[in-house]
Amino acid sequence: MSSRHGITVTVNGAQVTREVDARTLLVHFLREDLSLTGTHIGCDTTSCGACTVHLDGVAVKSCTVFAVQADGANVDTVEGLADGATLHPLQEGFWEKHGLQCGYCTPGMLMAAKELLARNPDPTEEEIRFGISGNLCRCTGYNKIVEAIQYAAQKLREAGEEAHA
Repeated sequence: MSSRHGITVTVNGAQVTREVDARTLLVHFLREDLSLTGTHIGCDTTSCGACTVHLDGVAVKSCTVFAVQADGANVDTVEGLADGATLHPLQEGFWEKHGLQCGYCTPGMLMAAKELLARNPDPTEEEIRFGISGNLCRCTGYNKIVEAIQYAAQKLREAGEEAHA
């Protein structure tokens, strides 16, 4: 009996089909099979959140999802945030508000924040802190990250208002 399985996953809008070992974690599939190294490996125990991606629109820690579980699903990674050379408002916010230092946690933080803002476009500071509580940062102390997410939330609300005007 083979432990290899064929999977088809839509990653950042592009459909890919690969053979994977049944025990391959989604984080390893993204990094090793697809060369999407923005998804970081930090702990392999769901503690740090550096590997956070979206699986069918839900932020998940890809170190605890098998690649075969993503078969047929949509996976969005940090590489899919920008629109060409145009940064996503979250990326812009992290740049403008100095929401990163070493940057290791940043991809997971961005993906957690994106899901938060999709659910709640005008979060309070407390809601932001709770929304990113599954993602650890050892450098910034979180204040600048919160400011970056507030910046992005405002930019996204303004863009939505302009689209409806």
